[in-house]
Amino acid sequence: MNLNELAATRRSVRVYKEAGLSEEESLKKIKEIVDFVRINSPSWKNSQTHRYYAAVSAEKIAQVRDALSLRNQEKVNNSIALVVTAFEKDVSGFTEGKPDNELGNCWGAYDLGLSDSLFILKARELGLDTLIMGLRDANQIKKIFCIPENQMVGAVISVGFRAAELNQPPRKPLEEIAHFE
Repeated sequence: MNLNELAATRRSVRVYKEAGLSEEESLKKIKEIVDFVRINSPSWKNSQTHRYYAAVSAEKIAQVRDALSLRNQEKVNNSIALVVTAFEKDVSGFTEGKPDNELGNCWGAYDLGLSDSLFILKARELGLDTLIMGLRDANQIKKIFCIPENQMVGAVISVGFRAAELNQPPRKPLEEIAHFE
């Protein structure tokens, strides 16, 4: 699948079907995705601050599910994994502990967004589907995975197999989102 096909078939999936994968098979797929991201993600000054914490066991998935908003909890049933994305604070966009511009840690979040984009595209290439969720209890998630204080939780990505085909929602016209001179 080329990039156009990956992007055209990737959707935010809110209903997953039973995967029929073992925990070991799920872990293997998640490791392949994260390794791809590790190798290919761009970052500020090659700082590589993105971090991934993957729940693949039924017990750990249930713990992370409980840290999601009620609205999101129902959307992750049958997921093969719930992957927490995080970044090291005060590194991307910083020099000697001081922000290089007014965005500060927004650069860490920006870098994490870039790597999360590669994550969901690689998942799609492997026949998997995803949903990126921001409504979660970051403190509870930090406790579940023992995430250090110097890291900021970004999102939780559910991974699984879509239960039904999904159409692409309407997109804004180019003229509405871009300015050319």
